[in-house]
Amino acid sequence: MVASKAGITDSKPSWLRRKIAGGSNFGRVASVLTAEALNTVCVSARCPNRGECFSAGTATFMIMGNICTRNCAFCAVDSGIPLPLREDEPEAVARASMHLNLEHVVVTSVTRDDLPDGGSEHFVKTIRSIRTQLKDVTVEVLTPDFNGDLKAVQKVLEGRPDVFNHNIETVERLYPDIRPKASYRRSLDILRIASERGLFTKSGLMVGLGETEEEITQTLLDLRESGCQALTVGQYLQPKRDCVPVKMFYSLKEFEDIERMGYKMGFACVFSGPFVRSSYKAEQAFKGSKTIGKQENDIKEEEENVG
Repeated sequence: MVASKAGITDSKPSWLRRKIAGGSNFGRVASVLTAEALNTVCVSARCPNRGECFSAGTATFMIMGNICTRNCAFCAVDSGIPLPLREDEPEAVARASMHLNLEHVVVTSVTRDDLPDGGSEHFVKTIRSIRTQLKDVTVEVLTPDFNGDLKAVQKVLEGRPDVFNHNIETVERLYPDIRPKASYRRSLDILRIASERGLFTKSGLMVGLGETEEEITQTLLDLRESGCQALTVGQYLQPKRDCVPVKMFYSLKEFEDIERMGYKMGFACVFSGPFVRSSYKAEQAFKGSKTIGKQENDIKEEEENVG
């Protein structure tokens, strides 16, 4: 697996060019979000899948404002001093989920190191509000690291989301440059705790920041050792001029190689591709993984009965 280097003047490879999606669903999603005054990671993080997801009638809610207390080198979300929490935001997310007829709701947030609990209680309130409005919904949370406060992590876990997602983002060596206020080992510990609590765990990795093939392999092994069950791998694309530049572009075959490697390691679900992001096709990833798990259990039961 040898990714092509990206220079400052290089144009994007052909597989990184796509048509802008639109349609009636796009407008409907935008209208609901505007009416409820809600933020999405789709917009704030300049996600390349915004058109596709909005057109499919989905969005990933970003709670606790759109100002992050950190300044990671890869992220387009603005950093600075956030506003106080919006008390009615959990109910607004629930109403928007109901209006959009969502069956799987994904909730993420900015990092709020300014809050005593990092916003963990706000996550729990949002989970509860969604389930009050939509009885059969599944809920996925994509959380920050809560500055290593394990009590805050435990609080979110006690809210029993159907999916607990926490991104590793990059390989360990690059953390000082890419995520200076985060910790690779801390993130692995958070995933391990969630897995030990019996939650379905998920994480995401960006490639193209200068990592090596060996480092990717080790990161996937570390995630599996921590109990991570679902994995997303996508191409890093510089979202703003002041973000770290792309060091290399991965080919479609290279993404397929990573996907195969993930499945060989035992991940229940691996989405690997240029535009894959943490919440990309989240419902499909979760429900597909659960189906795979059920099929495996059925096979084991049949084998035991035969034996």
